[in-house]
Amino acid sequence: MHKKFFRVFILLFLTAMLLLPGCNNEASQEAPQAVMDYLNALVAMDEIALINKSCAEWEEEARLEHKSFAAVKSTLENPDCQVTGEQDGYVLVNCTGKIIANYGAEDLEIDISRQTYRVLAEGGEWRMCGYH
Repeated sequence: MHKKFFRVFILLFLTAMLLLPGCNNEASQEAPQAVMDYLNALVAMDEIALINKSCAEWEEEARLEHKSFAAVKSTLENPDCQVTGEQDGYVLVNCTGKIIANYGAEDLEIDISRQTYRVLAEGGEWRMCGYH
């Protein structure tokens, strides 16, 4: 009886170990893309896409960010995002690049590397969920 239990336990353990790298690989590819999609929606002033790329708890903040960019013409310059860790159930993503916000005669450069983005798998999709 103990040998059978031990074999089943080992089999389940090995199966889990094989599946875990797949989960991490998914996060390492899809979590950064979620941040990129969020930033692209932000500079495109696409409120619906911005909210769709946000987790439920971040939707109101996404609306506020949309309003803060509504009066300016913005572009995303040289973005590149990578997973840098995990904390409290969130995947942490850092990016390089900047948002250029044009206020008529003046450009404001916003360095996106100054934020660590929190990303969460929710509703079958990876979504931006705030800043760390």
